[in-house]
Parts: sequence; structure tokens; C-alpha cells
Amino acid sequence: MSLDRLNESVWSQRTIIENRLMLGEPWNQALEDIRRHAMRSGMMPSINAMAAAGIVSLPGMMTGQILAGSPPAIAVKYQILVMLTITVGTGFGTLMAVSWGSRRLFDDRERLRLDRLVHQKNQ
Repeated sequence: MSLDRLNESVWSQRTIIENRLMLGEPWNQALEDIRRHAMRSGMMPSINAMAAAGIVSLPGMMTGQILAGSPPAIAVKYQILVMLTITVGTGFGTLMAVSWGSRRLFDDRERLRLDRLVHQKNQ
């Protein structure tokens, strides 16, 4: 999701990025807002799942432990640990994907490579 948002944003804002590059900004500063937005959109499903757990839904591991006779406080602690681990893993994966994906859009001379963008028309 984050790579899709990154490519879509770079394609739609390519003139702004090229203008920033012409004014002397390095490629990572020219993409700073786009990368932040891509990271946010990539992490949003995990954050929403953490926000809804226990209030709207009872996640599987917590429910299984409670049904097995474990105290609810311990079941909640384990579920928080599992969800936090999944979210941290998703965060690192999203960070690496956005970092490598954004670097791939530029060459060694910090020029935007539009040929590496694949623009898909809405079907």
C-alpha cells in the first residue's frame, strides 16, 4: 500500500519534485512529504487494528486464552505484545520499502527517472 501511494504521489507531483531538484534540493528532501504520506498510509491498517482490538473485536489469541481459563489480564498482555510485534514489523517493512522505493526513482546524479514509474490509468 505504501509503495503504491509513493508511486502515485510521485507521478502526480513529478513537476513539483523536478522543480525542487532544479532549485538544488537533494532527492530525499524533495520527496520528504511524499515519503511521510506513504509511510502513514502503509501503517494505517495496523494502527486501526490496534485501536479496535478489545473494544470492537476480541482478537483470536486473547479469546483462546480466556476460553482456556487464563486470567484476562494476562491474555490482554500477550495480545498487546503480539499486536505490537506485528505493528513494529509492519513499520520496519514499510520504512524499508519506502526508502528503497524512493531511492530507486532517482539515478546517481539525483535526477527523477520517470521511466521507472509505471503510471496505471484507472480502469
